[in-house]
Amino acid sequence: MPLQNRVTPRSEILALPDRGLFMGNRGILHDAAKTLARARWKHQHWIICTLSYKGWHRDVMQAGAYTELFFLDEATALAAGHRPCALCRRNDYGAFQDTLRHALRRAERLSAQALDHMLHAARIDGTTREQRRFEASLDDLPDGAMLVFRDEADNDRQDVWLVAGESLLRWHSSGYDRRLDRPKGITALVLTPRPTILALQQGYQPIVHPSAQKLLEATFAV
Repeated sequence: MPLQNRVTPRSEILALPDRGLFMGNRGILHDAAKTLARARWKHQHWIICTLSYKGWHRDVMQAGAYTELFFLDEATALAAGHRPCALCRRNDYGAFQDTLRHALRRAERLSAQALDHMLHAARIDGTTREQRRFEASLDDLPDGAMLVFRDEADNDRQDVWLVAGESLLRWHSSGYDRRLDRPKGITALVLTPRPTILALQQGYQPIVHPSAQKLLEATFAV
């Protein structure tokens, strides 16, 4: 059985066999049996890391060590409330900080602590401890944002979709599996936290699973 360490855009942590392009952590969430308890974070530093760094190697879910979490791609991790790691993804961390700084019209970058505090307030409802979501016009959402959309053509399914230009791409744990034209003039429930939306609007470009580009190319080649 796979370990419970795969994160979805809805910020759920599930036991799925897919591992994806990135890993990250929210602190120590597992016990000696490599089982998650009720906690879904132990600190506010929710980061997105590379799968390998400087040849370092570690067993997953070691006793007393942080719980390795895995994401399909960076857009998924951003939607779940994470941000680039300042160590193994320093250039991406800097780019994320700079685009957010421009969006907030700040002269300097936020400290890592201030950034994480801002993100935590935007991603988690302090009362319910559940993912915080908001409604926004599909016309205004930047590429890389993720949302919940009711697909009338597919029995009104409430799936998660990625914004990709004039398209919406349906998220699946193993990759994106369907494309729709982006509807005009309607609102959707946005999963990606507001500060991250600001960074995306200013040009931060998250790394997206290759299935997204293949889906777009296959569709437009018809």
